[in-house]
Amino acid sequence: MQFYTEDKIKAIDAIGKANWIAFAPVVFQASRSLKKLGILNVIEESGNKGLSIEEIEAQTQVSHYGVRVLCEAGLAIGLLYMQDEKYYLTKTAYFFMHDNLTVANTDFTNDVCYNGLFHLEESIKTGKPEGLKTFGAWKTVYEALSLLPDQVQDSWFKFDHYYSDISFAESLPVVFEDNPKRLLDIGGNTGKFAKQCLSYNPDVHVSIMDLPGQLEMAKQNLQEYHSRMTFVEANILNKNQEVSQGYDAIWLSQFLDCFSDDEIVSILSRCCQAMDNNGSIYILEPFWDRQRFETSSFCLIMTSLYFTSIANGNSQMYRSDIFISLIEKTGLKVEKIVDGIGVSHTLLKCRKS
Repeated sequence: MQFYTEDKIKAIDAIGKANWIAFAPVVFQASRSLKKLGILNVIEESGNKGLSIEEIEAQTQVSHYGVRVLCEAGLAIGLLYMQDEKYYLTKTAYFFMHDNLTVANTDFTNDVCYNGLFHLEESIKTGKPEGLKTFGAWKTVYEALSLLPDQVQDSWFKFDHYYSDISFAESLPVVFEDNPKRLLDIGGNTGKFAKQCLSYNPDVHVSIMDLPGQLEMAKQNLQEYHSRMTFVEANILNKNQEVSQGYDAIWLSQFLDCFSDDEIVSILSRCCQAMDNNGSIYILEPFWDRQRFETSSFCLIMTSLYFTSIANGNSQMYRSDIFISLIEKTGLKVEKIVDGIGVSHTLLKCRKS
């Protein structure tokens, strides 16, 4: 929250930022074109020599006109600078090309979100993911995941896994402090966390509870562990869908942000009912108000609008105090908070209150 408590920008800078917003879609597509057409790459390979328009044209086979308008856009965007009629990369261009977070965000925005975001206003009004219709007639993106075009799936999973995968290894010591023997992974997706659990602890049995399409992917990825696995086909959004008893721990990773306030309360209430007093519920989420850097908060807040327009129309990346207030409505209490997990996550350990 410390990043958003006052308006410090000068008027002249505010005008510039306002116009940056006005041209933001142009900035995005020009930046992608500079990268995809190889212009940034050949300039980078020139080292500190820089390249003229003619040299870029010769090395990329992009027309003289195309190189000129894109490189001039690169100057305005801040990806390039020019000296003696030669173009050079800025630090921003380097990170745009090579920073894994930026690459994942860029591909996700372009392949998954860009066209659908034209329907954002409509989604706000209806509370439905109106942008999802750019891909097909589904109620939520989750039932569509296994059916989306390959490039869209690839960008979706790379985005999702970038934020979550690093967090799993750091979470395992906390999850296994109490040595759970049976663990339920709700929304286990392709089974990446389950696989790390099964490798980390040879005695644990893991169940994944998810939609049919996701379970099929998980089954394929976890064939070597099937003797210690159970797959539970379920739609957790169905309020009549019970959560099975007998588990020492329930794991929900980057999952509850896929649901509305009321749906989170419903899901966690059923989890609470399924647990005994010795069981624990672990919730791994990226809260935008618990970030060390403003860029992290920015990325998470912007991701909320993907949920609005594409995913389901009613969820978001949550502020932690709002999220914890939802937990407390379900008969649970937060016993432990571990910040700084992975890229941007916080791990909450909950028990019955």
